[in-house]
Amino acid sequence: MKIAKLFGATFALLSVILGALNSHNFKKILPETASESIDISLRYLMFHGLALLILSALSVEGKKLISFFLIIGTLLFSFSILLLSFQTQIDFNMSWLGPITPFGGCLLIFGWILILFQFIKN
Repeated sequence: MKIAKLFGATFALLSVILGALNSHNFKKILPETASESIDISLRYLMFHGLALLILSALSVEGKKLISFFLIIGTLLFSFSILLLSFQTQIDFNMSWLGPITPFGGCLLIFGWILILFQFIKN
């Protein structure tokens, strides 16, 4: 579960750093909707970073599989939103990232369903 701890701490750290940058720098150069999208992606990044840290400390069956869904889901969901938020600043069409966001969200939902099943089971 070392990987879950590593990703959990990294997600939480990035959430704090990027949140500060968004508040003090990005809001000056990005449209308001992009800045709001960044806030949403960072909220999910923090929540799932903390969830991974807590999960790694619990005695739950299937932790590796649950961690996999939370890690990949967070990477796809949060980072696709982050990249799409900067699309107006970067001269590169990133619209192909649009479908990745809901796929990441589905992986997160599936990870939480697995957690719920484990708690019900125990």
